[in-house]
Amino acid sequence: MDKKVVLITGGSSGIGKSIGTYLTSKDFTVYGTTRNLDKYPNFDAFQLIALDVKLPESVEAAVTKVIAAEGRLDILINNAGVGITGPIEETPHEEILNVFDTNFHGPIHMMKAVLPQMRKQGGGVIINITSIAGYMGLPFRGYYSATKGALSLVTEALRMETKNFGIRISNLAPGDFATNIAAGRYHAPVTKGSAYEEVYQKSLDLMNEHVDAGGDPMQVAHKVHAIIEKRNPNIHYPVGEFMQRLSLLLKRILPGKLYEKLLTNHYKL
Repeated sequence: MDKKVVLITGGSSGIGKSIGTYLTSKDFTVYGTTRNLDKYPNFDAFQLIALDVKLPESVEAAVTKVIAAEGRLDILINNAGVGITGPIEETPHEEILNVFDTNFHGPIHMMKAVLPQMRKQGGGVIINITSIAGYMGLPFRGYYSATKGALSLVTEALRMETKNFGIRISNLAPGDFATNIAAGRYHAPVTKGSAYEEVYQKSLDLMNEHVDAGGDPMQVAHKVHAIIEKRNPNIHYPVGEFMQRLSLLLKRILPGKLYEKLLTNHYKL
């Protein structure tokens, strides 16, 4: 049987690179994407192609390139994403639009591009990398939570719409992992004299501390492989530390005000 062909957005570093490296070791044919190929002249973990998920024409060109080279496209991993922090009131609107373009509209562009080929083949797998943060409105990460939560809901709907085509779609929601996301994250500035100055700075320090102490992103890669191998995967898969996964259960079973109190205590608000 021919190797299954995988396309991973945001495959040049972090979680995306870990997924690509692991799937390559499992005998998949892997294509990763990056907005700027020139930054990775010696990248040799797997094939890397240019793609900007915010641009539909770039998405179409990359998907067409993979299909032309391989004759098929079996698995899409929507991993490309950006972080954003800031008070809801003070975050510049252009930055809100940018994070939605990347984290929400980008995966939609990708899914629209691959679905015709997957229908033609009679099947395929799509895994959307969301976030545990997408299941709750986190203080000073509200816009990030919103992008991942929106993608999670679209995944639920699309999964039902495409089930008769043999296409399996799931969300994989990581917690904090040791990647470079904090370095590339947009931070609304801590403004001197702002009503949020002190509490936002404390929350920002806490967020960066959690990422720096995060787990090995290869855990996410293992979970991706396990989902691919399932004949009937679940809709949602969290992956992360026990307390992060427990937070999802508590969100479902606790009264809203009590859950909110747990979050405010955690973030020292």
